[in-house]
Amino acid sequence: MAAKPKTTPQKSGNFYAVVGSDEGLVREKALLLYNQLTGGVDDGFTHETIDGIADNSESAFEICSSTVQALLTLPMFGGDKVVWLRNANFLADNVTGRSQRTEAGVESLRTTLEKGIPDGVKFLMTAQGIDKRRGFWKFIEKAADVQVHDRIDTSRDDWQDQVASLVTKRARELGLSFHRDAMELFVMLAGEQSQQIGNELEKLDLYLGEERREVTEDDVRVLVPLSRAAVVFEIGKAIQLGNAGRAIQLIDQQLEADESAIGIMRASIIGVVRNLFMAKLIIEKFKVPTGNYSAFSGGLNRLPESDRAWLPQKKDGSGVNVFPIFLAADNAKNFELTGLQQVMEATLKADQALVTTGLDHRLILHRLIVEIASARKAPTRRR
Repeated sequence: MAAKPKTTPQKSGNFYAVVGSDEGLVREKALLLYNQLTGGVDDGFTHETIDGIADNSESAFEICSSTVQALLTLPMFGGDKVVWLRNANFLADNVTGRSQRTEAGVESLRTTLEKGIPDGVKFLMTAQGIDKRRGFWKFIEKAADVQVHDRIDTSRDDWQDQVASLVTKRARELGLSFHRDAMELFVMLAGEQSQQIGNELEKLDLYLGEERREVTEDDVRVLVPLSRAAVVFEIGKAIQLGNAGRAIQLIDQQLEADESAIGIMRASIIGVVRNLFMAKLIIEKFKVPTGNYSAFSGGLNRLPESDRAWLPQKKDGSGVNVFPIFLAADNAKNFELTGLQQVMEATLKADQALVTTGLDHRLILHRLIVEIASARKAPTRRR
C-alpha cells in the first residue's frame, strides 16, 4: 500500500548514507548502523535490503525504481521499516554512472527523497564509490546523516603516519603494543585498507595469546604476507643497518623480476638516504628527543617555523611529516653528518647515471649500496 510522503526532507533521523573508498570499513560501519536502526531484529518481512550492484545502466535504473517503491511502501505488519540500498556501484564516475538511463533512475530516487520519506520509514544507502561533483551527492550532504570512510591515500607523504595511527588505535583495542621495528614493518606489509589491517591484527592477537602482548618484528615476519611494498621496505632496512649483502641480494631479486633500476632507486634508496640525513641533522642541531614517537613528533612541531620549513610537510598543512624521519633516527646515530652528506651526493650522481648514461644499472646500484654501507660506523660495543 502506498503511503503519502511528507513535503519536506529531514536532515537526520530517517536518511543515512555510509560511503567511501575503504570498502571494508564502509561495510562494517553500515552493518553496525543497520543493526542499530532495526534493533538487531530482521524477520525478513519488515525491512527491505536492495542489492545495489548494477551490471549495466538498465540494471541501475531498475535498482533505483525498486528503492523508490520500497521507500513508499509501509511495512506489512506496521511498525518502523528500514530500507537499505546496499553497495550501490552506479553512483561513481564510470561508464554505468554516466549513462543517461542511470542518471534518470538516480534523479527519480532523488525526487522521492526530496519530497520526504514517509513516517516510520528509514533509508540507509551505502556505496564504495560516489562522484562528489554531481548534484545527487550535494543533495545527500544536505539531507542525510553522512559517514565518509575513505582509505588512506598512499600517494600522500604522510600516509605511513596515518596508517601507524590507525594501527596503534586498533592494536590498543586488542590490548596489543608494537615494538618500534615491528610497527615500521607492519605498516609496510599491511597496507592502507582498514579491513586488511584489522585482519592482520586479529591474527597477531591469536598468535601471541594471553601471555605475551607485545608484537615483535619476528612476529610480523611470520604472520603478515610479504608484498612488493615489503621488499621495498626490506631493501631500505638493510641499507640503514649497513647490511650491503642483504640489500644487494634483494635488489638483484627485484631486477630479475623485471623491476626497473630507476624504480628501485626512487622507491627504496633515495627516501632512506634523505630520511637518514634529516634525522641526523635534527638530532645534532635541534637535540630533539628520539626515545618515542610522541616526544619526537612534539619536539619537531614545536620548533620555530623557520627551523622546520626545510622538513617535509604534511599536505594538509598540519605539521611536519614526522613518521619516516622518526623511523630513521635510531640508525642515523650510526652515521656521521659529513658521511651522510657524501652519501646524499653519491645517491644523486647514481640516480643521474641511471637516467643519462648507458652504464650497467646493476653495477651502479651495487656500488652505491657499498658506499652507503661504508659510511656507517660500527656500533659501539658495551663493555
